[in-house]
Amino acid sequence: MSDQHSRKAVVLVSGGMDSAVTIAIAREQGYQVHALSVAYGQRHQSELAASDRVATMLGAVEHKTVAVDLRSIGGSALTAEIDVPLDAGDSADIPVTYVPARNTIMLSIALGWAEVLGSSDIWCGVNAVDYSGYPDCRPAFVAAFEALANVATKAGVEGAGIRVHAPLMHMSKADIAREGQRLGVDFAATVSCYRADDEGRACGHCDACRLRAQGFREAGMADPTRYA
Repeated sequence: MSDQHSRKAVVLVSGGMDSAVTIAIAREQGYQVHALSVAYGQRHQSELAASDRVATMLGAVEHKTVAVDLRSIGGSALTAEIDVPLDAGDSADIPVTYVPARNTIMLSIALGWAEVLGSSDIWCGVNAVDYSGYPDCRPAFVAAFEALANVATKAGVEGAGIRVHAPLMHMSKADIAREGQRLGVDFAATVSCYRADDEGRACGHCDACRLRAQGFREAGMADPTRYA
């Protein structure tokens, strides 16, 4: 296997702060980043525009966007005519913003591209601390997908194997904000809001906005988010 400083990595990019920091960490470790976004039928396109900004800003060698129509099956406030909860408190229930199979589908596309590129490394910004309770953001999911990747692909069976990196898994949003600051990430270029407008301005009331604002506040950092 080649030295990691010449290794290619596929990094999933959503346009939000977590995936931006994930790119920055991969770059710091010497990987050539091939950024991948998925247009899955989300309500707004501003996060895809942010993905392109972030990938360029953080030195990805290329950025690809693949379209998958998850609106055709719905089942989520992000892909169907279901209201996004506003100013919701903490709950043990999985919220209606959970998109069925989204991370499984995204990682599967990343897996296919990694194999085509000859890459053994897939990176994603999933987080099991300050998140909305999604089952596909937990350590068990990442470990299970990595195990699947290594029995489902030629690279896994005959090659060097596949590794799924989730460097933010056990970090709080404040930790992520501080890590991004250390790495020089311009968080003003990112969009996290579930209800962002066409210009990428945040609503300030959905779970994603609430967690993001709390992270900057707890990190003692100014919030660069543009609000509508």
